[in-house]
Amino acid sequence: MKVVRDPIHGYIELDELTLSLIDTPPMQRLRRIRQLGLSNLVYPGANHTRFEHSLGVMHLAATLTRQIDSVSQQEKDELRVAALLHDIGHGPLSHVTESFISQYTRQKHEDVLHLLRKGRIAEILDEHGLSPTTIQKHIKGETDLGKILSSEIDVDRMDYLVRDSHYTGVAFGLVDHVRLIHEMQFYEDKLVVGAGGVKAAESLLVSRFLMHPSVYYHHVSRIAETMCIRAIEELIKDNAIDPMELRQMDDAHLLHIMRSDAGYGGSLAQRLEERRLYKRALYVGFDEVTESVLKHRGNIRRIEAEIAGMVGIEPTDVLIDIPRSPEIPELKALVKLNGRMVRLDEASYVVATLEKAHWDNWKMGVYTPKEFREKVGKAAREFFEVKRTTKQFRLTEL
Repeated sequence: MKVVRDPIHGYIELDELTLSLIDTPPMQRLRRIRQLGLSNLVYPGANHTRFEHSLGVMHLAATLTRQIDSVSQQEKDELRVAALLHDIGHGPLSHVTESFISQYTRQKHEDVLHLLRKGRIAEILDEHGLSPTTIQKHIKGETDLGKILSSEIDVDRMDYLVRDSHYTGVAFGLVDHVRLIHEMQFYEDKLVVGAGGVKAAESLLVSRFLMHPSVYYHHVSRIAETMCIRAIEELIKDNAIDPMELRQMDDAHLLHIMRSDAGYGGSLAQRLEERRLYKRALYVGFDEVTESVLKHRGNIRRIEAEIAGMVGIEPTDVLIDIPRSPEIPELKALVKLNGRMVRLDEASYVVATLEKAHWDNWKMGVYTPKEFREKVGKAAREFFEVKRTTKQFRLTEL
């Protein structure tokens, strides 16, 4: 048994099984994939990787299963392995490339069975009598035990909220994960939070609510990610990037290809490297545009060209970012109160009120180079029929 020092959880124990898996190429690649993609353009300390996050998730999963008597050692090993390997399917820059991987491979980052069945990982699993299929099901939360790793309230969320808060320096990611884990149990084959863990569960949801606009959807991060996505799209179109190989790249490999391009993709990459980002021409929420704006998500390129035409500039000088509608799966987490199971939003008034608040956090953006900002903003407001409110968006320099 060895230990590694983690800034979030202290000492994390590693046995022969986990040590051997850590030394495989798919796990080592995670050292070169930043957890928060391009958020270091906002928060200089946000350079932590999927590697240490994976160690943290494994640690929390092991901590939780130790307090459940009905879980066998074999099941504990399977879940620890699933927790350690749950992110090996991520592409470079984490969620920035997820849409491309999904589009071209028809798989999400949780679909890692092909990685579990080949190379050194497959050999290690076979040596320890562990099933790749079972581990894959745990990763996707398709088993009762897998709910610890992937469900409405899981150890994955607990680790990344606390870890992202630590490395960004944003104090909103405070979650009493120790108390929450202590209060989690299986009841009628379902993972539930005990009555004593409701406040800790509330802290997790409040933390996620506050971290969303401050970190995960910070406007500078959204601008940078939108630029990066467009650059990758152009490079795929020009055959500079094979989308089927994108999933195996790390951040450095992808950025090297991007900066080597002589076209539009390369110019965007250079802007990202020099932090000469596009600016917000329009940045509004559902108080100024109706939810019907979501229907435009499938026609973004056409709308960019139309707005650019209204202004008389190149379509490449307009980038539109329309996020998906907010989803709050944690509301459906189960709480055991007085011998019966109820949803968390039924057990907590605080949680129930967060649903509407999450919709208030949603923002769509139209981005453009600084010199076109005013004209593009006017055209975008006209196109999207933005309502005037008493609280108007003020254009500020970044």
